[in-house]
Amino acid sequence: MNEKKICFIMCVNDKLYEDECIRYINQLNIPKGYEVEQISVWGAVSMTAGYNEGMRKSDAKYKVYLHQDVFVVNRDFIRNLLEIFEDSGIGMVGMVGSPKLPADGVMWSGERIGRLFTSNVKEAGPAVIGMAPKPYGEVEAVDGLLIATQTDVPWREEVFKGWDFYDISQSMEFRKRGYKVVVPYMEYPWCLHDDGFINLAEYFEWRNVFLKEYGDMMHETGK
Repeated sequence: MNEKKICFIMCVNDKLYEDECIRYINQLNIPKGYEVEQISVWGAVSMTAGYNEGMRKSDAKYKVYLHQDVFVVNRDFIRNLLEIFEDSGIGMVGMVGSPKLPADGVMWSGERIGRLFTSNVKEAGPAVIGMAPKPYGEVEAVDGLLIATQTDVPWREEVFKGWDFYDISQSMEFRKRGYKVVVPYMEYPWCLHDDGFINLAEYFEWRNVFLKEYGDMMHETGK
């Protein structure tokens, strides 16, 4: 494992989005002694399968899994991320997270923390989300728009075979292994999510799969 490498991994089906995302990655400040790698996965059958493919291809200790329509606007993103990962007990970092995942498994049903610039059919600009405390807030799950890790945990592609709830599942997998999942304090948002139209066609189907797979774990944390 290369402890001085950061790899950005995304599942891609749109060349314009890919080019724009990479353009922002290329403008990031790189701390001295570190290197940056970028892997695009085309033709993935699911988000988990694509992310597992990207994970296996890279020897980077630090991996950033992001949507093709997420643009990292904080040029010190890598340095800020490495500062958080100085705590070896932190396994996963997200931009938006749920301190207490609601019983229905739907993150936006309850309180969330984090910051984000958003552009969709309803609004454009800073999203209204609760601020994380300094230096970070611990959460039960993070949103999959951007997930950074400092250790490799396989994505559950044998269970989550679509494009939803892979992020909440991975949060649970890290927590099962004793790692903290956190959202950093951000004075200004670190990312812009150009999410446009949100497709929920299969969302609740995968929510039911998630509840079946992790329901016992959610009951334990709810005690």
